[in-house]
Amino acid sequence: MTVSAVDLAGELKLLRRGRGIAAPHLAERAGPALRAVCGTAGGAGNAAIRRMLGECLSEWSRSLPEDLCTAVLAALGLHPEAVHPVYQERVRWLAGHLQRDDRTARRRIDEGIDRLAEVAVASTNESFEAEAAQPSRRWHTEELRVTLALDQPVPEVFEFRRIVADADDITELDLALTLTDSVYRGEAIGADDLRVDVFHGGRLIGRAMESTDRVGLALHLPEPLQRQSRHEIALRFRAEFRHPHFVCVPRHPVDLFDLHVRFPLPIPAEVVQLERVFQDDASDEAARGFSLTPDASGEVHVQFRRLTPGFAYGVRWRAPVPLGEPLVSGKDG
Repeated sequence: MTVSAVDLAGELKLLRRGRGIAAPHLAERAGPALRAVCGTAGGAGNAAIRRMLGECLSEWSRSLPEDLCTAVLAALGLHPEAVHPVYQERVRWLAGHLQRDDRTARRRIDEGIDRLAEVAVASTNESFEAEAAQPSRRWHTEELRVTLALDQPVPEVFEFRRIVADADDITELDLALTLTDSVYRGEAIGADDLRVDVFHGGRLIGRAMESTDRVGLALHLPEPLQRQSRHEIALRFRAEFRHPHFVCVPRHPVDLFDLHVRFPLPIPAEVVQLERVFQDDASDEAARGFSLTPDASGEVHVQFRRLTPGFAYGVRWRAPVPLGEPLVSGKDG
């Protein structure tokens, strides 16, 4: 289905009425354009639709200026401080937050929704174009969940991945990990420098340097996968790196990337979320992102949907003291 920004904006302005995203009959209120860009199935129930819409709209809103982001989230009932049952009450909250009158708050909401619709349509079209440009792909990642523990003696990355076969007889997965600005740059990265453990889902049969800082991994599957079948794998990576960011740069499409990062104490002076940036820009502080605040355990949690192959998604941080301890950066294959 081809979606226009005008149609999508119109549906979002209808959705903001009443309880917004918390509407009791959301399946009936979510229009075809909104369902198309968020990828909700036709028979999905209210809870599933509410989760998908909330995740997609929250993610896209982060690319808007701060005032418009707040306006959109408040209008749709997605802002944690504006969960009011009536739209007018959410408008009033936004007016107080912006220190403006209600009329100005409504204008910000309208402008924010129009911009949000443009971002959503552009993002969806780019995903479709990227998928069409890869007619020979044999598999893609439906779900990638990563936990990065930086408070360990040697940083550890736990990866849980569900892949979907897009062709028959898939026997091997090609994965990769990039050690950006590592201490091993220009040298072969040995097995002792980067330890890879398979917890379940296959057996490592190949490991080769694809560049001076990227290690290619070949994972042999227990049995051939047929088209549309799913398979789950679990891996652990351990290495000492020295660049303060962790990003996924997919070579195959990724539907969902869920990332938890646990920082050592003291927590970083700054943590930002990076979305659809060039890999070389991930370490450039000029490439700004959405500001994140670690919780009381020193952790941040971010999610990304419909990742475009070749671009970086993840987090970057700035240590409160000069870098002296090993930090991690990474790349999904």
